[in-house]
Amino acid sequence: MTPEGGRDRGPKVVALGGGHGLYATLSALRTLHEQGKVSEITAVVTVADNGGSSGRLRQDYGVLPPGDLRMALAALCGTDEWGQTWAEVFQHRFAGDGDLQGHALGNLLIVGLWERLGSHVQALEWAGRLLGAKGRVLPMACSPLDIVAQVRESVDAEAVEVRGQVQVAKAPGEIVRLSLDPADPDPCVEALDAIRDADLVLLGPGSWYTSVLPHLLVDDVRTALQETTARRGVLLNLVPQAGETTGFTPQDHLRVLHEHAPGLVVDHVLADRHSVSDVPELSRAVAWLGGELVMADLRVGEDPHHDHDLLVTALEHLVAPPRTGLGAGRASA
Repeated sequence: MTPEGGRDRGPKVVALGGGHGLYATLSALRTLHEQGKVSEITAVVTVADNGGSSGRLRQDYGVLPPGDLRMALAALCGTDEWGQTWAEVFQHRFAGDGDLQGHALGNLLIVGLWERLGSHVQALEWAGRLLGAKGRVLPMACSPLDIVAQVRESVDAEAVEVRGQVQVAKAPGEIVRLSLDPADPDPCVEALDAIRDADLVLLGPGSWYTSVLPHLLVDDVRTALQETTARRGVLLNLVPQAGETTGFTPQDHLRVLHEHAPGLVVDHVLADRHSVSDVPELSRAVAWLGGELVMADLRVGEDPHHDHDLLVTALEHLVAPPRTGLGAGRASA
């Protein structure tokens, strides 16, 4: 295919997640797109947030919580003056004590577009055009969801139900089961099509139980992930998240992923070499899922956040054609 068709400029990549983890992935993919190494980027975003500005707008207007969608759009903004200015404006939060206090301007704009156009997908496309986004942002479902978790504070304790993304993220104890309400939400058809048409699908990093795993609980999304011919990659977190994954090893993240999608084969698992204490054990866990472990430097010092330039370099290896470019960063399974 010609460069105008896009396929000679790199693969089509779909990234699933939410919040700051998805923001980091999309920012790195945007750089690879600008370098001509990725042809298309699609973000598929969780829609279960019930806190802050998103929670207020969801309650007042019955809309999808816009916060994670807003962050994904901002991550895809270009590095030119137009893109960076709009990214900052989109992320701006109102101060003061009035009704707008705490609301992000981008959240309000997205909700306004939804009301005006009557379509979540069209509204996000128009927002992306305004921002000059280097990719597409789609919700994983067409209606707002609640995350419901069974949580126990100790091994001998009886599990109790915790409802809501914010509440689950802060609940003390071990999450033993996760579900969605409604249990069978209507998926975004465009998101399913993007997953099936992708060359590479990435899951994570991010809040494991409230941003990453919810995608696997939507039946049609999970099926699309299982049936796609795309390579599937999992990006592990740098550190356990207080509350959700306290005490988790990298292997534990993969264990609960398998528990929620036992039929999902993973081709690559990307991990920070300084965050893994037992590489052979993690390699065995990755091989059990059908893939290979890719080790890379993903952060500077003890910073718990992914370094943009290092993540770009690591993802450049993953977006390369299969069996190429992994080099010394590959750990044998």
